[in-house]
Amino acid sequence: MKVLVAEDEPVSRRLLEALLRKWGYDVLAVPNGSKAWEIVQKPEAPGLVISDWMMPGMDGLELCSKIRRMEDSDYIYFIILTAKGNKEDVVKGLSAGADDYVIKPFDKEELRSRVRIGERIINLERQIRHMASIDPLTSVLNRKAFMERLDAEANRARRKKIAFSFVITDIDYFKKINDTFGHQAGDIVLQRFSKKLSDSLRSYDFVGRYGGEEFTICLPHTETPQARNVAERLRKSIEKMNMKLPGEADPVKITASFGVASYHPNSDDNLDSLVRRADRALYEAKSQGKNRVCVEET
Repeated sequence: MKVLVAEDEPVSRRLLEALLRKWGYDVLAVPNGSKAWEIVQKPEAPGLVISDWMMPGMDGLELCSKIRRMEDSDYIYFIILTAKGNKEDVVKGLSAGADDYVIKPFDKEELRSRVRIGERIINLERQIRHMASIDPLTSVLNRKAFMERLDAEANRARRKKIAFSFVITDIDYFKKINDTFGHQAGDIVLQRFSKKLSDSLRSYDFVGRYGGEEFTICLPHTETPQARNVAERLRKSIEKMNMKLPGEADPVKITASFGVASYHPNSDDNLDSLVRRADRALYEAKSQGKNRVCVEET
């Protein structure tokens, strides 16, 4: 786990850095709160901050308060180092948003224990966030989490003026599978279908369950022709699947239909219209007989 140390006194900073590295942490050490504030705003910021209270410029309390006002970021566990040991100062530090405090000069084992507590809390928080974003049946992103990531991808594409593509896919005749083999078998089909999608994509593509037997895919850095090819490759791989269901002698085959739409940075497109275009393309694929890929351009 990454730990950020903000300490203006060089000897204390080097001691903290050496101890944390010895304990197995990935450490970034900076001499003031302003430098620490720059780091925590970046992607993949450290999950735990150890900050001295008294520093020139931005002190530890101001740094902590600014971190607590951050929106749309993972929780950062904050330990404040202070030579102020009276009750009023401790309360002031905790009221600013600090999770814990260590009085200087600190005891090494006490610091280690408090850092371990912070690590456990951060890991638990990350597990909870992960569980809240995952569809429990298929283990892909749920609809809310997928749309949040899609919105972030759209914002990034607008900033960098790059394209990306959005795909909606739907298992053909899924109701017939449920009616014929039962809903438990239908769940197995959904699980294997979503796994096939995930296993067939790049590491930075992402899949979500939109609802029922409908799934969504985001393909970053992908223009329309490439997105069509990806969807067609997925369609063929699903068509070739042979699913052995419990209690059934013969394997079950399925097909899926795909609707594709792409975001182009030079257009007036937005996320809502992108989703609507992919949805219309899916409807067209269904209308044309299913088991096919359709694309709707801007």
